[in-house]
Amino acid sequence: MRTTFVALLFALVIGCQEPNADIAPVTVHWMDWPAEVKAGQPFRTRLVIDGVCALNPRFNPGARADQSAVTFEPYFQVDKERIACTALVNSLVVIGIDTAGLAPGLAAAADRTYQMRAAVPGDPAANTAPGIPVRTFGDVLVRAGSADASRRNAAGLVQAQRDQVGCVRVRPYGAYRPDAPLVLEDQADTVGLAFAFVRGYIYDSASPVCGETHLFHLLSRN
Repeated sequence: MRTTFVALLFALVIGCQEPNADIAPVTVHWMDWPAEVKAGQPFRTRLVIDGVCALNPRFNPGARADQSAVTFEPYFQVDKERIACTALVNSLVVIGIDTAGLAPGLAAAADRTYQMRAAVPGDPAANTAPGIPVRTFGDVLVRAGSADASRRNAAGLVQAQRDQVGCVRVRPYGAYRPDAPLVLEDQADTVGLAFAFVRGYIYDSASPVCGETHLFHLLSRN
């Protein structure tokens, strides 16, 4: 069913795209989003995605929703004219792109949760069906009434980094903005954070850690 949907989606996209453009699907390394949203209200989701080596790329987050989940399958429209990808360009692709996608409003007659899902890199050695796999990053609580905007759920690939005074931060893989690394709330819980897929939430604490109050609370890693 999902394969049929994706095929129809791409057929529609290709039918509406510019005549000299191709579709370049990309994958999501990191995603964070409001932990709670109001029913029917679209919400902004941060995405750290692959870069592309192409002329004039135009980004589309590929967001869709059904009765149980919001799914991002992002892609770029790129010019069909090819360019030579040098080592420098390839290194910039690895850095990735820190962007955002707008999730559609979700129905909820009473408070309920939806999964948050996104296309992720596959294992080349795995014996899986063709196409880009989709992974569950976490969930969002949809409120029939007002929603608490104080916390953002977050998940994805991270690298741990320790500064000169021993403070540990997690940096979403591919995100190199100065403010991208997040201070880990529990500075004793640092094992297994090298290129790990983590789930947790981002919030502002009343008690500083490493001199900062904007923290990442780790829930799981694998």
